Amino acid sequence: MSSESDIRQIVTRLLPAAEPMPDASDLIADFVISDLGDAVPVPAAVLIALVKRGMGYNVLYTERATALRKHSGQVAFPGGRIDPEDQDAAYAALREANEEVALHRDDAEILGYMPYYYTGTNYFITPVVAIVDPRAPFVPNPGEVDDVFEVPLETLIDEKSYSTFRAVYRGRERQSWQIDHDGHRIWGITANLTRRFRDSVLMEPHDES
Repeated sequence: MSSESDIRQIVTRLLPAAEPMPDASDLIADFVISDLGDAVPVPAAVLIALVKRGMGYNVLYTERATALRKHSGQVAFPGGRIDPEDQDAAYAALREANEEVALHRDDAEILGYMPYYYTGTNYFITPVVAIVDPRAPFVPNPGEVDDVFEVPLETLIDEKSYSTFRAVYRGRERQSWQIDHDGHRIWGITANLTRRFRDSVLMEPHDES
């Protein structure tokens, strides 16, 4: 999947608008790590950026700053909470990408949305998919991001790129997909979203290769 026409075909496998949040009682988390009680789910958005590079496309990832209080050092998509002043999930995802890695809003073309992902940490995440033709290099914001890197789309399509990450938390085993690329380990929510993107958006419905 390297041509413009290939990329355009995936629009038919995306939602034209972000899914609304259902009642909290109807949400099922990927992995429950604690009792959230009556806590209201936190709306968030991440950007799955298909970056134009030469004859193909890469997907953009960040490595969160080690000084951050939560999820420090982990690999993530650009993104974060949807603030009250954000117009929608796409606006929030692009705002966060600009703050984190200096991705210019005008360089991104929104293709569509994936179904929401609800996390055990009570985040209601909307994945926003866009083509990005960057006018300048991505620059990590040192207060939020230690590194920014890209993974070729063909690598993410390849079944052999995926393995299983396992960790024990409070006596229970937690599993997720895992992708190792050029010294970076992608696991947890980001790896699971990447796999969902691969299976439901990048692959033809009949293609299991």
